[in-house]
Amino acid sequence: MGSTRKNKPKIIVILGPTASGKSDLAVKLSLRLGGEVVSADSRQVYGGMDIGSGKITQEEMKGVPHHLLDVANPKRKFTVVRYKKLSEEKVKKILKKGKIPVVCGGTAFYIEALIDGITIPEVPPDWKMRKRLEKETTENLYAKLKKLDPERAKNIDKKNRRRLVRAIEIVEKSKEPVPNIKKDSPYQPLFLGIKIDRERLDNKIEKRLKKRLNQGMIEEVKGLRESGVSWKRLEEFGLEYKWVAQYLQNKIDYNDMYENIIKDTRRLSKNQMQWWKKDRRINWIETCKEAEKLTQNFLNSP
Repeated sequence: MGSTRKNKPKIIVILGPTASGKSDLAVKLSLRLGGEVVSADSRQVYGGMDIGSGKITQEEMKGVPHHLLDVANPKRKFTVVRYKKLSEEKVKKILKKGKIPVVCGGTAFYIEALIDGITIPEVPPDWKMRKRLEKETTENLYAKLKKLDPERAKNIDKKNRRRLVRAIEIVEKSKEPVPNIKKDSPYQPLFLGIKIDRERLDNKIEKRLKKRLNQGMIEEVKGLRESGVSWKRLEEFGLEYKWVAQYLQNKIDYNDMYENIIKDTRRLSKNQMQWWKKDRRINWIETCKEAEKLTQNFLNSP
């Protein structure tokens, strides 16, 4: 087993809760070790969703190539199957150049799809079924999935309606449980998780929201709507896009919009941490120095 592991290409994965500073660390490490960043963020794949998704700017990249940003149209759904295919292609190209792939993001399913080689079924969408399921409450959707596929229900975010609907759709269409089979990883990964105390993270979340609003986040959502992205679609993206869309439709006032974004972002960060705490491969770090030391040891080891 050891010898096969040694032959696998090395890859670095930076993860952590939203607003913890993943992008910044990915750039710093990439500059030190000649890396290129592969984004693993389910909203940053969409063009035009820059401020609300916290997409890194050209200036912040500091010349480090970044991949899988702006690769999809927000009017259409971008699947994890598509992400897996594109990210594998990018990693292969980066390795071919003799560079180190640095995967960075907060979407656990994207990271698992790439690193762990999870098998994902290519079940085409059934819009009639989706329309029917959309009428159900989130609690009912979760209960339905639990009945149909208890294993998948254990590992899903029970508040994520989109994932619940998709999981039910897969089970009902394929008549089989949702495969979540981890194959032997094609890589030798080093997982770096950003550790940050709750109070500091909560403050960063609020500070970040104020900055995004000043940068023109509401105007960004207006622009997406004007370019043909439906209100329903904008709300599906959750967090900033959901609540700004509701505010722009006069469904809620500015204060409600602000408070709901903060509340949902804090909830997301807690869910992300709960998910990752299960993964013993993750090295939790608090400083860039720790990350550099672990990375050097990892790259220098056989």
